[in-house]
Amino acid sequence: MSRSLEFTVSAENSGRLDKFLSAQIADFSRARLQALIGAGKVWVDGNQAEKPALRLEHGQRVRVEIPDEAPVQLLEENISLDLIYQDQNVIVLNKPAGMIVHPGAGHAAGTLINAALARWPELRQVGEAGRPGVVHRLDKETSGVLVLARTQPAYLWLVHQFKSRRTKKTYLALVDGIPPTPAGRIEAAVGRDERHRQKMAVAYAGQGRKAVTEYLTVESFKNHTLLEVRPLTGRTHQIRVHLAYLGCPVTGDRVYGRRKPTIALERFFLHAYKLSIILPDEKEPTEFVAPLPEDLKQKLNLLRQGQS
Repeated sequence: MSRSLEFTVSAENSGRLDKFLSAQIADFSRARLQALIGAGKVWVDGNQAEKPALRLEHGQRVRVEIPDEAPVQLLEENISLDLIYQDQNVIVLNKPAGMIVHPGAGHAAGTLINAALARWPELRQVGEAGRPGVVHRLDKETSGVLVLARTQPAYLWLVHQFKSRRTKKTYLALVDGIPPTPAGRIEAAVGRDERHRQKMAVAYAGQGRKAVTEYLTVESFKNHTLLEVRPLTGRTHQIRVHLAYLGCPVTGDRVYGRRKPTIALERFFLHAYKLSIILPDEKEPTEFVAPLPEDLKQKLNLLRQGQS
């Protein structure tokens, strides 16, 4: 079986076919989308598209057929990981930007789990098939603190904490513009974007799922603001959607923010800075911290010097 996705081209997102699809299907790489075009799986106004560079115009309809893939084989790969903490129950890592957490469609290798299995093979027996030990995730471009469970009891313990919102997550985000208040709380339901089903959006009343995000200004610049952000719920892309809704999208976020970044960045400026959890067999929470990566530090220093 395969699934089919359909999109309508607007005046704002007209242009190359592969770029258009990359914006609509955020979890697919551009290379994979180009492969689908080459395999004859993409149609424009009912005609099979032959080239990724095909120019799209306002009002055209694009259909993509995505074939089901065989189950991903979990490979062990000798990839370096930045270990923050480990004990017999958990592993806490500092995930780098650009690394996907677990294998999935189009990403059978090079993920954090592929690397973790080479070092902790017991993870294969923990959690869900295809994502062993995974109790929460970070977007590919988001760096920072991520915890894995080493045993099934620890997995259930941690999953319950995340679902019951007993964990405390703190992110650092550089945003375009200045928030309406130095500190605030965003309460707006998040659901699938009705026009672009691979994206999330703030939902209309009675739709979507409840989402709450708090923010605090850490440092202000002429055209940007560094925020400390605490998501009180865990919706997909919640921070990015909420900050864009506030009018201050995450700098470098081409999906929910500006298509052309306001400063030169290889990824969007979002870092999972701190995570507070109660470890198995403990009563009080433990806080884990991942320092801001060097590439993001450099951008802040340029802003402090009045450069971009």
